[in-house]
Amino acid sequence: MPELPEVETVVRGLRRTILNQTIASVYINSPQIARAYFEGDLGAMKGRKFIDIRRRGKNILIDLDGGQTLWVHLKMTGHFYYLPKDAPIDKHDHLIFYFKKGKHSLHFNDYRRFGYMRLVPTSDLPHRRGLKELGPEPLEVKLPEFINLFRRAKRMIKPALLDQTFLAGLGNIYTDEALYLAKIHPRRLTGTLSDKKLAELHRIIQALLKKAISKTGTSVDTFAGVDGKPGGFQKYLKVYGREGEKCRTCGGAIRREKIGSRSSHFCPHCQRLR
Repeated sequence: MPELPEVETVVRGLRRTILNQTIASVYINSPQIARAYFEGDLGAMKGRKFIDIRRRGKNILIDLDGGQTLWVHLKMTGHFYYLPKDAPIDKHDHLIFYFKKGKHSLHFNDYRRFGYMRLVPTSDLPHRRGLKELGPEPLEVKLPEFINLFRRAKRMIKPALLDQTFLAGLGNIYTDEALYLAKIHPRRLTGTLSDKKLAELHRIIQALLKKAISKTGTSVDTFAGVDGKPGGFQKYLKVYGREGEKCRTCGGAIRREKIGSRSSHFCPHCQRLR
């Protein structure tokens, strides 16, 4: 699933391409699929302008004039592609936006069909389930609040960091990478970390996410930006997806274990469980 850097990459791509464009029409390629995918009267977007595009956790929020917001979650394989108007329609293109000006259209493609779109009043967003429960943004949370999160929690750190109500936007990739860089075992209990170690983790998470965004995210499966180009951060991964390979610090073997129902990649030597 795309995580914070990948979703941020998509948001920035959408800002460059569709911001301030007015919708001429919305084409639903598969009406049967659309009923499961989309909530709201998508036809009501005709004539509306995209006036703001932002991210909250792994969610994309596209504001239209008239007080409506298109709330999008890419899930596993959702993609936005900005393509020429005459580009062929793929069988997994479920929704296509055509604009009043310009020579391009915006395709929403999702071959596994887990993603969704919801057209809702902008004023309702803070109260909608799936948004109202989200924790702080990792790139915005200040150190005192970050430390307090861990002081209030009594659980293993890997499941805590994956919990979107704890911090919004992290997933397996960046959680594994951050814990490795901070030399914290993924089974370590949150309450056993010192303020000094939490300050280090806070710094590492923010630096890691900023670097991943600068490299347009990580493509280890299907992720691509609005321009169709894959991300570049996979070249910098230390542990994620490297099970059995040598640790680049100590030379030991990277291990993968299921922790809290999710796979975790770590170095048992560099990330000792104390």
